[in-house]
Amino acid sequence: MTPIPQLPANHPHAWFAEARFGMFVHWGLYSLGARHEWLSHAEEIPPAEYEARYLKHFNPDLYDPDEWMRIAAAAGMKYVVLTTKHHEGFCLFDSAFTDYKATNTPARRDLIRPYVEAARRHGLRVGLYYSLIDWHHPDFIIDNRIGPHRNASPEERARLNAGRDQKRYIAYLHNQVRELMTNYGKIDIAFFDFSYAPPPDQPQDDFTLGKGRHAWDAQRLYDMVRELQPGIMINNRLNLPNPPDFLTPEQYLPVRPPTTDKEHTPPDAVRATTPLWEACQTFSGSWGYYRDEHTWRDAPELIRTLSICASNSGNLILNVGPTGRGEIEPRAKERLAEIGKWMRHHQKAIHGCGAFPDAPVPGAPGAHVVYTYDAKLNRLYAHILSWPYKFLALPGLLGRVEYAQFLHDASEIKMGLPEWFVKQGLDTQVPENSLFLTLPATAPENIPVPVIELFLK
Repeated sequence: MTPIPQLPANHPHAWFAEARFGMFVHWGLYSLGARHEWLSHAEEIPPAEYEARYLKHFNPDLYDPDEWMRIAAAAGMKYVVLTTKHHEGFCLFDSAFTDYKATNTPARRDLIRPYVEAARRHGLRVGLYYSLIDWHHPDFIIDNRIGPHRNASPEERARLNAGRDQKRYIAYLHNQVRELMTNYGKIDIAFFDFSYAPPPDQPQDDFTLGKGRHAWDAQRLYDMVRELQPGIMINNRLNLPNPPDFLTPEQYLPVRPPTTDKEHTPPDAVRATTPLWEACQTFSGSWGYYRDEHTWRDAPELIRTLSICASNSGNLILNVGPTGRGEIEPRAKERLAEIGKWMRHHQKAIHGCGAFPDAPVPGAPGAHVVYTYDAKLNRLYAHILSWPYKFLALPGLLGRVEYAQFLHDASEIKMGLPEWFVKQGLDTQVPENSLFLTLPATAPENIPVPVIELFLK
C-alpha cells in the first residue's frame, strides 16, 4: 500500500491533522460597509475617507465571542482563526503602535482578548490572522497591483509614495506581531496574508511592483514568531523558501493531497515537505459580511466538501463574516447547525481520519464515493456523495472487510453478491475484486452524505 504521511502523535502539530474542521472569522470596519472585505480596493476609497466613514460608527454591541465558540463547537469545529487586522489596516486589538484600532471606536475595548479567552473556555484551538498588507499605514508603499490607489497614474503614485518608507512599515508590522504573540498567552496558529512578489525578472525590493518576502523582512518575522511561540503553526504566505507548517489553498478544492500551493508558495520553496493543508472556503464569494450576497452554498454541499477534504488528509476552514454589530448572521448559523447535526453522527469519519492508502475507485454507476481512514481503529469510512440505488461495488476491498454498517445508526449492511444477482448473470458487471454491498433503494432520510463504516480485517 502507498504510505500516507502522518505526524507522530506527540508532534506539536498533530492536533491539526486530528481536527479536520475549523472556523475562519473575517471581521473589521468592512463589516459596516457590508459589501466585501476588499471594499476599499474594489471601490477605490482613499484610506482617509474610509477611516472617516467607518471608524466612528464601529460599535459591535452584540459581540459575544462565547456565542461564536458555541456555534463553532456545535458544528464540530476544533479551531478558530480571527482576523486581528485585515488589508484595511484597522486593528481589533489594542496595539501600542497605532490609533487605528478598536479601542478608538465606540467599542472602546480590545476585541481579541475576549475571543482568545472564549475559544479556550470552549476547548477550541486559537488562531490569529494578521494581514501583511496595510492600505492605511502612511509608510506602506503603494503599488500598481492591489489597494485603493492601484489605478493611479505613475505620477500620482509617485506623489503618494513621496516620504513613505517600507522599512518603517516593516518595523510597525514586526512590533504588532510581537504584541499578538506575547499579549494573549499560547497561540496555536499564525495565519499571515499575503505576499504578491514582483515579477521574477524585476528587482524584488521594488515595492511599487509588488510585495514579496523582502517587503516584510519575512525570515526575521518568521524566526521571531517561532521564538515567541515555539509550538505555533505558521502558514505558507510569507513568500519564504523554508517549508511552511501547512498549505492554504483558497476557494478551490484539491482533488488529491497537495504537495505545494501554487498560489502562495514561491518557486524556490522546499517542496513536498508537509502533509498538512487546509482548504480556506466561504459560504459565498465574500469573506467579510456581505448583506446582499445571495449565492450561498447549502449545507449538503458543504458537508460533501468536508468529506472530500478529510479524504485527502486535509482540513476545511469555513469562514463566517460577522455583522457590524458583532453577530454571526442567520444564514451562517443555519448552515453550521445543519453541519453540526450531521457531525453528531458522523464525526468519527472526520476527526482523526485521513486518506486511505490506495483508495479504490467507486465501481457503481452513478455513485460517487470518497474514503476516510482511521488508522488507530483500522476502520474505513465510505462517504456516499451521490446515492447509487440498491447496490454499491467497492473495488479492491473484496476479502478485506469483516463487517459493514451505516455510521449514523449502526444498522448492518449486507455484504456479498445476492444469489439471484449471480443467477441472472449480473455479477459480470461488477468490477473484479470488489466488495459488493446491498443498500436501501433510497438514501437514509435527512442524511446529506450517508457514511458506511467498514471494519477492516
